[in-house]
Amino acid sequence: MINIKKVGFVFFSALILSVGTLRADEGMWMLPLIQKLNIKKMSEMGFKLSAQDIYDINKSSLKDAVLQFGGGCTAEIISKDGLILTNHHCGYGTIQKLSSVDHNYLQNGFWAKNRDEELPAKGLSVTFLDRFEDVTKEVTEALAGVTEPKAKEEALKTVSDQLTTKAVGENKYLKGRVVSFFGDNQYYLVITKTYSDIRSVGAPPSSIGKFGADTDNWMWPRHTGDFSMFRIYADKDNNPAEFSKDNVAYQPKKFLTISLKGVKQNDPSMILGYPGRTNRFMTSFEVKETSEINNAATILVRGVRQNILMTDMVADPKIRLMYSSKYAGSSNSWKKAIGMNETFAKLKVYERRAAEENTFTNWVSADPARVEKYGQALADVKSAIDGRAKLQFTIKYCTEALNSIELPSAALRFGPKPDEDSREGRGGRPNFSASPSDFYKDYNVATDKKVAKAMITLFKEKVPATDLPDFYKTIGANYQGSIDAYVEAMFSQSVFVSEEKLKAALAGDKKEMENDPAFVTGKNISDAMMKYGKEIEQYRTLYAKGQKQYIAGMLDMKAGQAIYPDANFSMRLTYGKVLNYSPKDGVIYDYVTTLDGVMQKEDPKNWEFVVPDKLKELYNAKDFGQYALKDGRMPVAFLTNNDITGGNSGSPVLNGKGELIGTAFDGNWESMSGDIIFEPSLQRCINVDIRYTLFIMDKFGGAGYLLNEMKISR
Repeated sequence: MINIKKVGFVFFSALILSVGTLRADEGMWMLPLIQKLNIKKMSEMGFKLSAQDIYDINKSSLKDAVLQFGGGCTAEIISKDGLILTNHHCGYGTIQKLSSVDHNYLQNGFWAKNRDEELPAKGLSVTFLDRFEDVTKEVTEALAGVTEPKAKEEALKTVSDQLTTKAVGENKYLKGRVVSFFGDNQYYLVITKTYSDIRSVGAPPSSIGKFGADTDNWMWPRHTGDFSMFRIYADKDNNPAEFSKDNVAYQPKKFLTISLKGVKQNDPSMILGYPGRTNRFMTSFEVKETSEINNAATILVRGVRQNILMTDMVADPKIRLMYSSKYAGSSNSWKKAIGMNETFAKLKVYERRAAEENTFTNWVSADPARVEKYGQALADVKSAIDGRAKLQFTIKYCTEALNSIELPSAALRFGPKPDEDSREGRGGRPNFSASPSDFYKDYNVATDKKVAKAMITLFKEKVPATDLPDFYKTIGANYQGSIDAYVEAMFSQSVFVSEEKLKAALAGDKKEMENDPAFVTGKNISDAMMKYGKEIEQYRTLYAKGQKQYIAGMLDMKAGQAIYPDANFSMRLTYGKVLNYSPKDGVIYDYVTTLDGVMQKEDPKNWEFVVPDKLKELYNAKDFGQYALKDGRMPVAFLTNNDITGGNSGSPVLNGKGELIGTAFDGNWESMSGDIIFEPSLQRCINVDIRYTLFIMDKFGGAGYLLNEMKISR
């Protein structure tokens, strides 16, 4: 049994799981523990803040100005009237939904000149953190003796509901969820408040907000103005409310002061945000699985699909608008997978993890009591990874290939509802709005048909015949094995190819829709995923048991040292400094880029590097106003060594006084294994300089009036 008191004690220090000494620039730290773990070191580094300035549940603090944006990014409040700043790529999907061929805000940008021109961002919400509460004791007791996965899930939901009710009382605006830390060795209740009336205020054109696109993604030097602005609206009492013309601008507990003083090498920097997932406890067995199965499938399948999408996007501006957001979301993970495999090899991640496991095994073997507690941990993890390899391969290819075909997914979403078991088997499907109008607005039949032919063919080539969904039997029996003929028939006969046909079908006998070829295909895929899921469950259970014991053992082995938990979409603090780096012998990358680099990269024949005429005019006139460097150049981006991952996009980068100096938007290529191992000499966070953001907003976008509601330190 895990010693919860001991685990709790170890929580109050910091641990580096890779070989080496503790470094202040590594760690995604929990806010309630800043006073005990971090504030002394932060003060030594030059931060002028108290722990209460960052996180306080009784008074306003910096955490009240930072929010989760749309579920997958971070944003910050930068004015007294609820103006929020995030990345352009975080707002990309919303901007795309608001766009049309006649009003293409992705291509041309958009700035509301007054509150009435702000555009309702349908389906977008933002979530504030109210507080954390340690509920390890209560949850551990509730889950004692529960081993079956479904029963454990139900028990966790029950205790979570009970704890939430106790914590929030009659406050209908607060919600709670129990979040696991350290592989189910620690639990916190996270209390939040969500606002759903969000409106778009402005964004630069993609030629600025996405400058460099795929080529520059994950790369330094970077010259992207990756930002967009929104506003939160509330009811007359400042509470969350659905969209209404009667709603008013949200009045925040806290908004950030903006600093125009700039940055220099070794300046202290901190980031508050919502990092998504890290795996710093990952074993060598999982490193191999990630590289050889998960990343390999992502690279191959997405590469094929993206080539199809891009060909159609380049040929037709309407299709480009439809698929820009879909393509961007896919290519980001695709390129990350490429970079991760490359850095796994260069940094010898597998070998380093194996060495750590050897150290752990020797430590466990030295004490019979440890052998009893932790002796089976690594063996269980290895058995689970080895046992699930074939299924993991099939599931990954099904998720990446078959689930990326939009027509069968739409058929399941909008057609007759399958039974409960089938719905459970639809994991991994692409996310799109439940509204048919929203879906078909961004759907092109000809493009999806090409994707379908390629994906069904690729899946058949990679997966054993015994694991193929049932529609492959139909291809063999009725279409002489021709995948192209099957796809052509499915698209020509299905009512799900257009909103008009769908509406007509829904007005008739819905039972007939169950025979629709797209619905049948979707159901076959869903059933196959459910089958794979049931077969792999035994390995998930074994893996969870082994991982929990391994992490508990690591905590025990490192008792008295420091530790931070893996990222899990809860708010975290990372602190470090503005810092350059050397990626290889003889090369040193500066910590800052300027508008000079934008002009040097310009290529009018390449859509990724087109520079707007107005930006060139401002550059040639050196009309940079108050945002320029002392030498007259215009700053664009800068580097810090803060520890971030996906979900941190849009996070505020703050100086030693807690003032906003930039917005985090990317990591560098050399740190692509950073979710697994933090590499201090190489890992960097790429940030848009707040001066470039305001310059584009003010001088380029003509929205300087927004400065009037901001608090700016010069």
